[in-house]
Amino acid sequence: MAAEPTNAPPANFASRVQATLMGGALGDTLGYLVEFDSLADITARFGPAGLVDLSQANGAVHFSDDTQMTLYTLDGLVEVLEWAQDGVGADINACQWLAYLRWLKTQGIAAAGNAPEPAPRWIDGQSVLRHQRHPGNACVSALATGEMGTSFRPLNVDSKGCGTVMRSAPYGLLPNIPAETIYKISSDAASLTHGHPSARQSSGAFSWLIHALAIGGLGLREAAESARDRAAAEPNAAPELLARLDAALALSADDAEPLSGAALTDALGLGWVAEEALAVALYSVLATAGPAVSPVEHFLAAVRLAVNHDGDSDSTGSIAGNMLGAFYGEAALPPAWLQLCEAPQLVHHLGAQFIKLTIG
Repeated sequence: MAAEPTNAPPANFASRVQATLMGGALGDTLGYLVEFDSLADITARFGPAGLVDLSQANGAVHFSDDTQMTLYTLDGLVEVLEWAQDGVGADINACQWLAYLRWLKTQGIAAAGNAPEPAPRWIDGQSVLRHQRHPGNACVSALATGEMGTSFRPLNVDSKGCGTVMRSAPYGLLPNIPAETIYKISSDAASLTHGHPSARQSSGAFSWLIHALAIGGLGLREAAESARDRAAAEPNAAPELLARLDAALALSADDAEPLSGAALTDALGLGWVAEEALAVALYSVLATAGPAVSPVEHFLAAVRLAVNHDGDSDSTGSIAGNMLGAFYGEAALPPAWLQLCEAPQLVHHLGAQFIKLTIG
C-alpha cells in the first residue's frame, strides 16, 4: 500500500493553501467558459487548439458554483476553527450543512420551513457570490429539503454527481489531523447532498489526495496512488471509482502523447459524475507532468487538457487546479490569469482566515 501522508503543516503551508483555492478558481474559470459546449463547438469558437487562455474570453470571466461552494466549504471549516479557538467543540458536519444552507440562500432558493436559519457571516455579504452559476441539481434539491443528509440517512440516494468532489479540496488542507479523519470529514460532508457511495468515496479520496500533496509532502503520482489505495480500503468500495482511478493512473504512466478531447473522455468519462471528474482531472495533471516543465507550464498544460472536451469542463478544470496548487504552491499560478480572474482578493481573504486559524 502506498505511503499515508503525514499531517504537520509544511513551511510553505500558507502558499499551498492559497494556491489550492486560487488554482481551483482559475481552472474553474477557464472551464466555465465552455462548460456546456461540445469539443466541436469549442474548436469552432477558439480554433484547433481549443480554449487555452482566459484572455480568449469575450468580456469578463467568472468562476462557477464550483468555486462558490468550495469557498463555502472553507467558511464552514473556518467557523469550526473559530469555535475551537474559543474552547468550544462544534459539530463539523453540522457547520458544513449550515454553510451550504447559507450558500443556497445566495442562490435565491429557500430551504423548507423546517430548516434552521443560520446566522449570517462575512462571506454571505459578498456580492460576487450571490449569482446563480449553474448550481448542481443534487446540491440544490438536497439542501432545499431542509433535512441534513448523513451516510446513514442519505438524500438523493442514486446521485453521484461531481458536486461532492468539486467543493471538497478545503478538507484536505486541514493540518495536524490524521488523513483518515480528513477522509471521513469529506465523505460525511458529501452525504449532505449526495447519497450514492461513489459520490461520497470520490470526495473522500480527493480530499485525501489534497492532504497528501499540500501537507503530506508526497509527489503527484505517489499521492494519487495513496488516494487510490485508501479508496480501495473502503469496506464497500465503489467499483466504478476504483476503475476510473486505475485507468487514470495506468494511462498517465504511458509515455505516449497525452489523451485529449474525445479520446480522453472515452477512456475516463465526461466528468458529470464524481468518479469521472476526479479521474479526468487526475489524468490531466499526471499526464502533463515532467522534469523539464515549470510549475506554471504544468498548470497551463494540465488545465487546458482538463477543460477541452465534451463534458463538465469547469469541474474537471477546477479539480485539476486544486491539485496543482496543493502540490506546487503559488509558484504554479499563471500571473496573467491572476490579473484576469474574478475576485482574487475574496479568495485570498478567506484563505488567510483559514491560515491564521490553523497555524497562526
